[in-house]
Amino acid sequence: MNSAQSHTPEEVRAWLRLLMTPGAGPATQRQLLQIWGWPTAIFDTSLAEKRAQVSESLAMALHQTPPELEATWDRTMAWLEREQCHMITLGAASYPAALLQTADPPVCLFAQGHLDGWHDRQWLAMVGSRNPTPQGVANARAFARAFAEQGLGVVSGLALGIDGAAHEGALAGRGPTIAVVGTGLDRVYPKGHHALAHQIAETGLLLSEYVLGSPPLAAHFPQRNRIISGLSAGVLVVEATLQSGSLITARLAGDQGREVFAIPGSIHSPQSKGCHALIRQGAKLVESAQDVIEELGWASPIAARTQKSDEITCRAPLDPGTAPAKSGQPPAAEPLRPSVASMLTAMGQEVTDIDVLKNLL
Repeated sequence: MNSAQSHTPEEVRAWLRLLMTPGAGPATQRQLLQIWGWPTAIFDTSLAEKRAQVSESLAMALHQTPPELEATWDRTMAWLEREQCHMITLGAASYPAALLQTADPPVCLFAQGHLDGWHDRQWLAMVGSRNPTPQGVANARAFARAFAEQGLGVVSGLALGIDGAAHEGALAGRGPTIAVVGTGLDRVYPKGHHALAHQIAETGLLLSEYVLGSPPLAAHFPQRNRIISGLSAGVLVVEATLQSGSLITARLAGDQGREVFAIPGSIHSPQSKGCHALIRQGAKLVESAQDVIEELGWASPIAARTQKSDEITCRAPLDPGTAPAKSGQPPAAEPLRPSVASMLTAMGQEVTDIDVLKNLL
């Protein structure tokens, strides 16, 4: 079995049964393990013994076999035979120590990808809106790439928007990235990130607390956020509305004793209001990747930046009258039309009312 630890088939079945017991969330699962020590012991006891230890409803739920258990067991055993597929249970040496320091660690993790060295690396979570602005996407990719190029790992949730951009930036920087998902690892959600998920599994890690076959239920995503923050030394919110789920991750990070960072934006942009709220509540305002690294007291960069133009920063907006030049390439030869230049100047770095732009044409 290609697992991060050695389990017999019956032990795998018992772990799955524990995870699939109705009404038994992570806290209850940990309580049951404290009582009986091992999942097989839980299900080897009689109904009377269960009733003596837990409530009647939980005892009955534990005594009844979940209808989908056998199919899930067969699916999981076949999955564990695949390359780089692992089941990591609470108490195993491969279980992430950072999660053990949190109040609500999952009792079991399914992992696909590379576990080598993930305990020894410094990890930062990056989260944000599923409907970001183009600038938000660019910031997520640039910051993540900067972290990766300096040997730091990026954790996010594989969602549309900022999450996906953060994973892409980390991959572009040839660094490791962990995607904590809200489905079983035999599914990819959203479907548009199918190729991205495979890229992550090749060089990083896909991680889930949900058994194979689990669909993308709405309740799964806030729940998985505690793992995103729990694995990380800090959480960087790139862009978020006041209703964004990334604010849940930021709150969880604060509860777990992690640092919270936020990138400011336009006061007129709804996508920046969540970040501004976090900053008012004490999150660290950051303008560059180095701000985060210095605040966390992390080691010096592995790959030092040698040119100022390579720095990842939000401090210097582009001159709106000229097109940006790529490294090693001259700027565009043709100047912008005066009307276009005026429009870009009026827009600056802010969200601009359409009526203002109409008056410039």
